[in-house]
Amino acid sequence: MPGKIFVLNGPNLNLLGVREPTIYGNDSLDDIGRMLAKKAEELGVEIDMRQSNHEGHLVDWLHEAHFEGAKAVLLNAAAYSHTSIAILDAIKSIAVPVIEVHISDPTVREPFRHLSYVGMGAVATVQGLGARSYVHALEKAAAL
Repeated sequence: MPGKIFVLNGPNLNLLGVREPTIYGNDSLDDIGRMLAKKAEELGVEIDMRQSNHEGHLVDWLHEAHFEGAKAVLLNAAAYSHTSIAILDAIKSIAVPVIEVHISDPTVREPFRHLSYVGMGAVATVQGLGARSYVHALEKAAAL
């Protein structure tokens, strides 16, 4: 199987299912992981799903994806999407295509969420589809 697809999740996503369900829905990150594992099997790809509340971990994992020859990265950097030039620089520093993922649609939320540094470096963005944003992004990544 050529290169796996990294699924990287940023701060507070470990609280999905309990955190603001009117915005993020009732699916936990584990629920999303199960959905992705099923879809990955259907698509014939391998996923490596991780979550951290620490910006540096996300940067390190982007580098790791590059050095492991990953096929793609799905990145839900959460709040770091709107603040982290370090993550943008990491995306721009690697040859692996990054697809930005958001459960909600940041463009219809608070104005500070309208700017995405991750989006500036990503090859595509999937947002506003709830937990299905991840599945749709995985389909895009598998087609690369």
